[in-house]
Amino acid sequence: MKRILFPTDFSEVATNAFVHALEFAKIVQGEIILLHTFDLPIFDNQFFPENYMVIYESVELSQFDMFKDEIPKLRAIAEERNLDKIKMSHRLMDGDLVFNINKAIKDDKIDYVVMGTAGASGWSEFFSGTNTGAVLMDVKVPLLCVPLDAQFKKIHTIGFTTRFRPKDKKALKKVLEIAKMAHADLKCLYVKTEKSDVDKETIKKWEEEFADEPIEFFVIASDEVKETILDFILYKEIDMLTMLTYKRSFFEGLFHPSLTKKFANSFDVPILSIHIE
Repeated sequence: MKRILFPTDFSEVATNAFVHALEFAKIVQGEIILLHTFDLPIFDNQFFPENYMVIYESVELSQFDMFKDEIPKLRAIAEERNLDKIKMSHRLMDGDLVFNINKAIKDDKIDYVVMGTAGASGWSEFFSGTNTGAVLMDVKVPLLCVPLDAQFKKIHTIGFTTRFRPKDKKALKKVLEIAKMAHADLKCLYVKTEKSDVDKETIKKWEEEFADEPIEFFVIASDEVKETILDFILYKEIDMLTMLTYKRSFFEGLFHPSLTKKFANSFDVPILSIHIE
């Protein structure tokens, strides 16, 4: 059974992403491990209070009480969607978010991570933020990022951006597995710029190798890579976009508010980022 880690702060953003986590768990026949992290107070040694243990314990208790109160709400959401049979467990950890996510991935043998973010206007901040940007680049398992405005809808079409490298093919095969489980089509996009070095023979070999799979390849000549990807999402009605985390600055630029402005009402697709060595 696949294991899905769902870090949450119980915000509106996280609650929306939880629906996607549930539906994704249904697709991959997985279980969900809820993770809530929090920071304990840090004191200067010179002014360390004598009753610091009381302070630590009160902080931990308040976090535990909140966690305990929020869990039934998430279970109610699962019940409403007839997904209450999906197994759920939980972790409450203090300390750095990225460290705890990676620790949970290792300890719980996690296959996927699902996280929420602030929506189209907040994508830039999400990918460049201290915590979530680091999660994107540091996590070694596939990470599904869900914007607040992305109301869950059945996945019919998955988009995949490629540069036809061997590592891209490895990622494509992973995504193909998900597409088959979701009974979805896969549309691969290659944006051919003036500096592109992929020859027609390579593209042809890929098309032949995946000829019997539900995959369609698109090669679009343009030097406006980011805008072309956004147009592709919109006009090909992509329900989930898959990208490789090979270049963080690319993600930051792709979701800059100046680019997403014209897609404010339509750019609401989750992004599955895949780390390939």
